[in-house]
Amino acid sequence: MFKSLQKSQAAALTLMVLALLVIWYIGALWLNSDLLINGYERRNIDWSFSQLVADAYSMKRPLLPTPDQIGAELYKSIFDTKIDSKRSLVYHSGITLSSTLLGFVMGGLLGILLAIGIVHNRTLERSLMPWVITSQTIPILAIAPMIIVVLGALNFTGVLPKAIISMYLSFFPVTIGMVKGLRAPDKLHMELLATYSASGGQLFRKLRWPTALPYLFASLKVAIAASLVGAIVGELPTGAQGGLGARLLSGSYYGQTVQIWAALIVAAVLGAVLVALVGVLERKINRRMGVAA
Repeated sequence: MFKSLQKSQAAALTLMVLALLVIWYIGALWLNSDLLINGYERRNIDWSFSQLVADAYSMKRPLLPTPDQIGAELYKSIFDTKIDSKRSLVYHSGITLSSTLLGFVMGGLLGILLAIGIVHNRTLERSLMPWVITSQTIPILAIAPMIIVVLGALNFTGVLPKAIISMYLSFFPVTIGMVKGLRAPDKLHMELLATYSASGGQLFRKLRWPTALPYLFASLKVAIAASLVGAIVGELPTGAQGGLGARLLSGSYYGQTVQIWAALIVAAVLGAVLVALVGVLERKINRRMGVAA
């Protein structure tokens, strides 16, 4: 029965992928054909539907590139290009990844510290929590250039400004998740430790922290994806020569839609891998603590 369920799931996934591909190719034909028909009419070229389809799927700068065009661009920029070349998506991914991880670490630590302070101090909760929530109402595209300019004036360039933007996006889910997790212990368990005269530190280590770990890892998965977005956004206003954001920017300048889509797919895959790695770390820590997966 389990094998039949797996087969049905695989068949459903395959069917969904095929349906998406069909819709994609139809969409590419529809969007690209308008440009081609206008070009045919300007040059007084007689055309047929088969010629229109062939040209729509082979345009150098299509409005919507086809999956095979994106695949060819990915292969060329990942496997056929040297890693240290500025045309390599591996090179650009490495630059974005460094900012992402640094911002994720800083955001995670900041979020945990804020959550501990909020849970243990009513004054901090009343003064900090509204600001933590308000901070996320400001569009990152609005403050990213200001952060870059201010830090640049202080001679902080390179990875750090982009990491701070990543930290800005990633600390919030960690803070909210940890506040929820640190307040999750059962009241009876809290009272039991109190009867044993447990100190505040012992209460935190033996009850609050283990109870909060599931909330922490759930928020870390959100945070690392947000950190990647922050790193890419941070590369846009700097005119950087490296990073997936710079790749997207140069593609938009020169109308290279295939390049833009290839960079977007690499960013999506990179985000999925990072979230999966957090999940692996979660399972290892759960096994060490004796928690069932």
